Amino acid sequence: MKKIVLFALLFCLVENNYAQTVRTTLPDTTSNWIKKNKVGLDITQITFLNWNAGGNTSISGLAKGSFERKYLKDNMMWNNELVIRYGINKQEGQDARKTDDQFLLNSTFGYRTDTISNWFHVAKFTFNTQFANGYAYPNTELAISKPFAPAYIFLGIGANYTREDLNLDVYMSPLTLKTTLVFDERLANQGAYGVTKAEYDDFGNLIRKGKNIRTEVGALISGKWKKTIFENIEMENRLTLYSDYLNNFGNIDVDWQLQLEMTVNKYVKANITTHLIYDDDIKTKEDVAGVQVIKGPKIQLKQILGIGLSYSF
Repeated sequence: MKKIVLFALLFCLVENNYAQTVRTTLPDTTSNWIKKNKVGLDITQITFLNWNAGGNTSISGLAKGSFERKYLKDNMMWNNELVIRYGINKQEGQDARKTDDQFLLNSTFGYRTDTISNWFHVAKFTFNTQFANGYAYPNTELAISKPFAPAYIFLGIGANYTREDLNLDVYMSPLTLKTTLVFDERLANQGAYGVTKAEYDDFGNLIRKGKNIRTEVGALISGKWKKTIFENIEMENRLTLYSDYLNNFGNIDVDWQLQLEMTVNKYVKANITTHLIYDDDIKTKEDVAGVQVIKGPKIQLKQILGIGLSYSF
């Protein structure tokens, strides 16, 4: 028995020394990939019981995630980003309502002439849609948006300026193809989101269905900038400007997101987010006496304040 124990101890000692020798002799390998993952859940809850001033008990939640994969080696770079958000609100006496909904995928492939330059010649792909139907509340019978209705695809070539030390990324494209998808027959027949609407005869009979795809060619400028403005407070700006060459050139579509992230500790963070959109092709819809009425384009603004859990890995 003693021989077996001594043999086992000797084997462990030899194996440990061999492992240490291998670790010291093998060269270190450094990956060219940078991976960043962040997931979070914000919850807001209000409860009233015999509250003289009145009010409705409510609870809301927002699930979110961002995932980045960046590759940089010598003169070549490939950046990929996935952003997902989905939020709901439930008030007393009402069904659950959607408060936020986003699926965004960015992919940029670039090449630079030398390893010290911050300028890249790039091709960029962007896809943006949503997870669930959207409504002009209180009307929940007719959806004003759906998954892939709309969905936006941007594909272009241009120049990208990147400064990792400043957390700055700017993309400029003189040639970008924008495709709008409306894969819902009712919305397409209405001409929603800029697609060609359906044609009817004098008796209201359908002659030609609305188109599901709209294609534009134009110029695009987009930027992303992060900055720590105070201790434990980080600001992130995202701005996209697009103008179509063929239809009303000079009319600019604007998509601007501003977020302030305030760190309480490693896992608890508060967020203030504003999202402003103006697109001449997006007509607003209002519920008038139970009837959905289509209005002209307007500035769209969304603001969210939340506190919750956040985990990076």
